Amino acid sequence: MSQQLEATVCGRYAASRRPEDLTVEFEAVPAPDQAPLAADYNVAPTKDVYVVRQARERDAEGAPTGASHRELRVVRWGLVPSWAKDVSVGNRMLNARVESLTSKPAFAKAARARRCLVPADGWYEWSPREHAPGKQPWYVTPEDGSGLAFAGLWEVWGRGDDRVYSCTVITAPAVGALTRIHDRMPLVLPRDRWADWLDLGRDDVEALVEPTPPAVVEGLEIRPVGPAVGNVANGGEQLTARQESVAEPADQPALF
Repeated sequence: MSQQLEATVCGRYAASRRPEDLTVEFEAVPAPDQAPLAADYNVAPTKDVYVVRQARERDAEGAPTGASHRELRVVRWGLVPSWAKDVSVGNRMLNARVESLTSKPAFAKAARARRCLVPADGWYEWSPREHAPGKQPWYVTPEDGSGLAFAGLWEVWGRGDDRVYSCTVITAPAVGALTRIHDRMPLVLPRDRWADWLDLGRDDVEALVEPTPPAVVEGLEIRPVGPAVGNVANGGEQLTARQESVAEPADQPALF
C-alpha cells in the first residue's frame, strides 16, 4: 500500500476509544481471544479495527440456539467476500456505495445479513486548495467530543487458523455543510438507528440506509488539519489538531 494515500471517500479515520468504553457505549461484549487495539489517529485500509456486530449464539456442539448478542470484534478494514481467492481482494473494498449495496455481488448478501457498526472519533477528507496547489486535509468530528458510528458490513473468509474477519464502511452522498469538502461521506448512524441496523431479522436494506439526519451533520466540526495525516506512517493525536492558518471550507461544493 502506498505510504502517501489521500482519501477519496472515507479512506482514513481516527479511533481512540478503549474497548472497555466501547462495550459500554454499544452495549456489547468483547469477542473472545482478541488483543485490544491501541488508539489510532490515522486508521488506514487493511489495518485492524473495531466493529460492533450482532453475533448468533451456538451451543456446545456448534448448532445455532436462535439467540444473539452484540459483539465487539477486531476485524481487517477492507471487505474480503467468502468466495474471494485471497485476502488481497479486500484492498479494493474499504468502502461500499449505498447506491449499489443490494446489486453488487461483493456486498449484496452482507447488506442483508452481516451489517455492523464501525466506531470512530471522526474521519478525514481532502479538498482542492483555493489559492495553492495540492489538497487541504480536513478532520470531521462531533463538536461535543462524542463518538461516531459508521454503517458497515462484515464478512468472514477462510477456515480455522486462516479465518479472516473483515469489514467495509458504507458511503453515501454528502449532506449539508459536508458538501463543501466532498461529494460523499460515510453513512453515520445516530444511536436510535443502531438496533435496526444490527437486527438480524431485517433485510429491507433500502429502508435502513436513509441519509444521515441533518441534525447529526449540523453537530459536526469540519476542522482543517496539517498535511502529516496524508502519510499512513504518521500517527498521534496531533494529526487531529486544528491548523489556525487555514480558512474554513468555502461555500461552494468541492468538485471531483
